[in-house]
Formats: sequence, C-alpha cells, structure tokens
Amino acid sequence: MSGELQTTGERVRDRRSVDILIVRGLVVTMSVDRTIIEDGAVAIKDGAIVDMGQSAQLQLRYSADRVMDANGKVVMPGLINAHTHASMTLLRGLADDVALHVWLENHIWPAEAKFMNADTVVLGATVGFAEMVRSGTTTFNDMYFFADEIAMAAKNFGIRAVVGEGILDFPTPAMGSPQAALARTEELILKWQSDPLIRIAVAPHSPYSCSQEVLVQSQRLAQKYKVPLHIHVAETKREVDEAIAKTGLSPVAYLHEMGFLDMVVVAAHCVHVTSHDIGLLVEHGVGVVHCPKSNCKLGSGVAPIADLLAAGGHVGLGTDGAASNNRLDLFAEMGFAALLHKGVRMDPLAMDAYTMLEMATIGGARALGMAGAIGSLETGKRADILFIDMDAPNMKPMYDVVSHLVYAIDAGNVDTVIIDGRIIMEDRQLLTLNESATLDDVTSLGAKIRAARG
Repeated sequence: MSGELQTTGERVRDRRSVDILIVRGLVVTMSVDRTIIEDGAVAIKDGAIVDMGQSAQLQLRYSADRVMDANGKVVMPGLINAHTHASMTLLRGLADDVALHVWLENHIWPAEAKFMNADTVVLGATVGFAEMVRSGTTTFNDMYFFADEIAMAAKNFGIRAVVGEGILDFPTPAMGSPQAALARTEELILKWQSDPLIRIAVAPHSPYSCSQEVLVQSQRLAQKYKVPLHIHVAETKREVDEAIAKTGLSPVAYLHEMGFLDMVVVAAHCVHVTSHDIGLLVEHGVGVVHCPKSNCKLGSGVAPIADLLAAGGHVGLGTDGAASNNRLDLFAEMGFAALLHKGVRMDPLAMDAYTMLEMATIGGARALGMAGAIGSLETGKRADILFIDMDAPNMKPMYDVVSHLVYAIDAGNVDTVIIDGRIIMEDRQLLTLNESATLDDVTSLGAKIRAARG
C-alpha cells in the first residue's frame, strides 16, 4: 500500500545487486569537502564506486556477492606513486652515497646496459609491484625500458599504471635510438589505449639527456594522442647551471619556450626552481612530483613544495626508483616529507598532515591528469581502495585519523588492497602473485649481478 513501510522481505527483494559491499569502516574519502564517514560503507559494481554512506543505509539498499567487514579499519583511496622506476628494485643499494651524475654515469647506466633486458626488467618490476601494493600504492607512474613488458606485467598483477618507454639521446637497453623509442611509444599508445588499467605516457628522460628536436617530437606525439608527457626537470643545481650556460634559460623556462608545457606534463623533482619557474609551472598546470627521500639521499636538495602549493600548483608524491630511495613505500615518503619541510623551514605548520595525504592521493591524480577517475572515494570513480588496520599498537590510541595516516603508520598496517574493484591483497596476502617464487628469482639474479660487478 502506498506510503506504508516496506516489510523486511520486500526491502531485501528490492536491493540492488553489487559486486562488493564494504561495511563498518572509517571511510576517509579525500573529497573536496574532506568528508569522513564513521561506520561507513562503500558499494562497488563493475570496478566502480556506485554508492557511499552509512553502513546501515547501504545494507538496506544493496545485496553483494562479497560483503567485506572493515570494522577496526580505515577505508581510504589507494595511494598514487606519481614518479618511479619500478624495475630498479634490481639495483637497490647498488651504488649509495654518491652524487646524482656519478650515480647515473658511473654506476646505474653501465649496470642497466649490462644487466637489463626484457626478462630482468619484468622481474624487477614485479617485485616493485609487490612492494608498492604491500605499502598501499594502487597506481604508479613509471619511466623505464621495455615499457610494453612492464605494462603487461602490471596488467597481469592487477595494479594501475601509467607507463612510458624511456627516451634518451643515446641507445638504451631496449631501444637503439630516440627515434626508435618514439616510434615504439606510438605503437604502445595505440595498443593500450582502451585498457582500463594501463595508460601510456611519452617519456623523454630530461632536458639534459634529450636534444631539443627529441623534446619537440615527444611533445607533438603526446599532443597527437592526448597522453601525458613524463620528464625529469631541475633535479640538481648542476643540471640547472649547465642549462643556463648552454641555453640562457632554466630547464623550466627552456621547456616553456619550446611549447613543451602546453599540455598534460608530469615533471619529476623540480628541486631547483625559481619563483619565475614556479609561475610557469602553475600557469601551464604542470603536475610536479615531489620525491623527497631520493632528492635528499642523492644530495640534490629540497624542492620548494610549500611555495608551489601556495601558488596553486598541482603536486603529487613519488618515491623515484628503489636504487635511489631505497624503498617504494609511499606512506614512509609522506611522513618523511612532512617532517623535512617543517625542519627546513623551521615551521611546524609548513606541511600539515592533510596536505601530505592529499599529495599522495588526489594530488597525485591531479598531477597525472587522472583526478576524474582516481585519487578519492567518490561515486563514479574507480574502486581503488585500501583497508588500514587501526588495531595495531602503533595506531593506538587514535585522536586524529589523518595524523595517524601520515605520522604513525607503517606499511604493515596496510591490510587489504582493492584495485579497479578487484581484491589484490587481503589480510596481507597477495592474491595475484606467487611472491615466494618471485623473491627467489630476484635473489638469484642479484647474486649474479653482484658477482659480475666484483
């Protein structure tokens, strides 16, 4: 009868079917209004978030193939590692405590030329995927060699990825010339353009390792297919000094002058940028990726991220590769970055916890041009979701959940990871990888690399 309350049986029959219903979690949405839902629920269908709200309400609206009880856990967006080189797990600890140019020219590039091939790159990347997922990353932005093989490995593992074939003026382990790398990139854009997890970027390494011709060709290719450009910019003072001596311009101004910044650009590092550079980055909406641990370890400096944010810049967070960090743990990166900027500026308010959490989630999505799909828990976005165990000793007691997610958390608190609606890790168990076999393989390869290097 109209206006009468439905019976319990009628409500059950009327419930909409979904794939996963998460209930009883503390839902940290990272939405613009900073909504946090206590005793919250998230409904997932076909890889997307279809509804959110109080558990009691959603349990009346939906029936699910899988109900996941998140009692005692934070439910939050997956982290976005906006700049890394996943396969460089193979070179973790290979050359520490040296300057960037020495690290690259004397150690990393020679080792890559000798040891990196399609098989080893995939092995290293797979170890990287496991490390990232275990520490809460659900999307990563990668620049390396054998990009198609990395993309396929990421697809098989189930992690979301933006992947670029590294383009340099000299031969790489995968490509004999920058022209070959550009041609390969175009093939990959066409191959992966409809994939729900994989996106291809055009990835010229840097202004100092790519000629102006190659940079312009990279920009035109990215513009043709409306895909991102991914590049290292102003990482060291030496790089900036050499750029000014050669071109009369800073690296940022040099890229601006050639029209390189006139589209979606992801600029890693930006450590040595002036106020004029910051203005250009903000004007063009460039996604700057802060990699504080790598920059500090290599003695490159500390990027003026507070100034970039104050100017309205898009800033994401990245780990860089494991060879220069030496971890792919974005929660650790958050805590380090917050403390670093407070210490450098001698201001405890310089980088607050919520800003850091934004940088690792929706900020990273904005930097990659993907904020419409990932980075926050909102209806219509893809279901990239973490469960964080709040019953662990390091998370007790809890007065401010955001503070704990930046200052108190450990990677071991990441309990469950869902990517595009698929459960990738549950109760700390990876479900898409034979982890022990993979680690045995990488240990064996590491022994060979160590023996060959003497």
